[in-house]
Amino acid sequence: MKKEEIIRILPLRIRQMVDTYMEDFEKLQEIRLRCNQPIFFQYDNQEYYITEQSMAEERELGNQIPVFCREEDIRQTVDFISKYSVYAFQEQIKQGFLTIQGGHRVGLCGDVVMENGQVSTMRNISFLNIRIAHERKHCSDALTKYLYCGENSIYNTLLISPPMYGKTTLLRDLIRNFSNGYSDEHSSHRGLKVGVVDERSEIAASYFGIPQNEIGIRTDVIDHITKGCGIMMLIRTMSPQIIALDEIGGEQDINSIEYGMNCGCKFIATIHGDSIPDLLHKKSLKNMISEHLFQRFLIIKKEGSDRKVQIYDESLHELGLTSC
Repeated sequence: MKKEEIIRILPLRIRQMVDTYMEDFEKLQEIRLRCNQPIFFQYDNQEYYITEQSMAEERELGNQIPVFCREEDIRQTVDFISKYSVYAFQEQIKQGFLTIQGGHRVGLCGDVVMENGQVSTMRNISFLNIRIAHERKHCSDALTKYLYCGENSIYNTLLISPPMYGKTTLLRDLIRNFSNGYSDEHSSHRGLKVGVVDERSEIAASYFGIPQNEIGIRTDVIDHITKGCGIMMLIRTMSPQIIALDEIGGEQDINSIEYGMNCGCKFIATIHGDSIPDLLHKKSLKNMISEHLFQRFLIIKKEGSDRKVQIYDESLHELGLTSC
């Protein structure tokens, strides 16, 4: 992660403070700017204020006063992100976020204008969440071997975890392995064509159409499109062997995945959840589970900063437990 990618979009008056007080930018996870509220940083899994003298947790503030975000700070940040051309980014703004160089995402909240039941635009943006992109290459290596079906295909796979557990990071690394080809001491697998439906631009984090994350040499990305439309377009135009999706949920997503499976594509997707029983309570997935349309289930567990993945087969029997 390039420090300059973040520094240059921050309000002018706090750039120097952040540059001075932030010891290790690789540990930075989020920056929260809320109009007329303190500026917060999520750093190394802890929440910090920024003050005129330092970064401090709440218990460490003492007599220090947090720096408050001003309306001008929000306006400057949006101008820097959009390069003073907010209108050029209206399609992304309507979805509530902007992707910047380096793959970092900026979430937006403010006054939403609706037309005919659809978001038309967002005005008076007053809340920003700058989420810092982190790639963890090779974090999926220990479990990749469980997902191959023969030498040159994979099992349909579902990754399950609560928010902020790293399921998108793990998905991205699996995509890279499948796309580049994967070998270990026991087997060798050639690279496969992967199509990514990146509805929220979180997997590839494309910036002006170019992925900012490394997602493999045989990967094609279709960005800012619903999963159903994206699956159809990839099948018709790019002949993917694997289609990757983030955060499936509704019945329409499931129907589109079933269509793609019937066309011969393999799928790897993520979904929110925390256990097998939780998964079984999701009405939209009941048929897919009972019909064994997914053959591998990966459940991410978190203990402090450590993550482990439980691997299950199509009958929900545990196959293994690995670190990631």
